[in-house]
Order: sequence, then C-alpha cells, then structure tokens
Amino acid sequence: MDLNMPLPGAPPSEALFSNFIAEVKEIEKRDSVLTSKQQIDRLLRPGSTYFNLNPFEVLQIEPESSLDDVKKQYRKLSILVHPDKNPTDRDRAQQAFDIINKAYKILEDDTQRAKALEIVEEAKGRTDMMIEEKRKKQKKAGKSTKVEEDDPLKYKHAVYVMTMKLFADLERKRRQTEERNMEERKRKRESEIEEEEKKKIDKEWQKNYEESRDNRINSWKAFKSNTKSKKKVKEFRPPKHKAETR
Repeated sequence: MDLNMPLPGAPPSEALFSNFIAEVKEIEKRDSVLTSKQQIDRLLRPGSTYFNLNPFEVLQIEPESSLDDVKKQYRKLSILVHPDKNPTDRDRAQQAFDIINKAYKILEDDTQRAKALEIVEEAKGRTDMMIEEKRKKQKKAGKSTKVEEDDPLKYKHAVYVMTMKLFADLERKRRQTEERNMEERKRKRESEIEEEEKKKIDKEWQKNYEESRDNRINSWKAFKSNTKSKKKVKEFRPPKHKAETR
C-alpha cells in the first residue's frame, strides 16, 4: 500500500495517518488468519526468548486493548496452538501454548499488566526523546528537521523496537539479580557448612580429649596405687651371721 495516497474524503493533513491505520488493519487481518503451524513458528522463532517477554506481542494485541479483547484473543490463539490440535507437532505446540498462557496470566493480573503498560509508555517517551534529538542535530547542521519517524508506520516500529529493548533489559537485570542472589545463597550455605564442619571437628576433638583425659587419670591413679603397694611390702633381709664363741 502506498502511504502517500490519501483515503477518499480524508483531509490532506490526515492522509498519512489514515493510510497508516488501514495498513495496520491489513496486517492485523493477515496475522489473525495465521494457521496453527504459523502461530507455533511465530512463537518459537529465533530470538523468541526476548520477543515473548512482551505479552502484547505474544497475544498480538494493542496495549490499549480491553480485558475482554485480551480474553478473546487468548482463547483464539490457545485453540490454534493447543497440543491436541497439533498431534504431529505436540512438543512445539505445548511450548507455544505455555507461552500464550503465560502472557495471558500477566495481562489478566492488574498489577502485572500495569507494569507492562508502564514499559510501553516509557518506550514511547524514549522514542519521542530520540526523535527530538535527531531533529535538533539536523537543525544544528542546517538540514531539514523532518525525520523518518514522521511516517506513522516507522514511528510505530521505532516504539516497538524500543519496547522490546526495554523488556529485554529488564529481563537481563532480573537474571543478573537472580544470579547474584544465587551466588550469595551459595556462599552463605558454604559458610554454614564450613562452620558446621568446624563445630563437628571441635566437638569430636573435645570428646576425644575428655576420653583420653579419663584414661590418663585412670592410668595415673593405677600408677599411684601400685607405688603405694610397693612401699608397704618390706624388703626381706636375711639375719646377720654371728660367729660362735668357744
């Protein structure tokens, strides 16, 4: 579709945006009829680990969609990728089904959905700042302040890219925090084990010392007892011989 061609009856100033909306609807219509295999491939495509962090991307819905629309889209996609509907590709279908289920659970929870929407809004804000910086640089260089993101479709793509980047950054930070916590728990456990081993060794040493002390005391008592007995036994001395007197 030529984005420069206005829709019939549309004011010139709204022509580009009107065509953009029509283009988006065509894409949504095309995606809505993806086959089960195509949906599974989409959810398991290269890089899906990060793509699927965005629940709106997983369910193919706009962030502004109502909860009812979220539920409808979830039911439609879950039926398409359900393992029972894909018996020849059951393992991959199960993976895709789990991804859709996880995304739905995020969006049906008010707190988690609010966090996801905050990320989208932050992406829009950062994109707008990036566009403004580009305009300033071009103006400073004496060039036109028109940028490619003036095209609504390209602006939407820029927001999409920024949104995915923010979701990915948050996931990396979460993993790094989790790894640090795991390392900390590991070090703490190793320290506890080391302390337990030390206490065990000290206890064993104390036990052996007590036992050996008792043995030493008993040996000493036996020695003293034998010494006293020897002193009590008188040494036998034969009588002195006296010479006879005649």
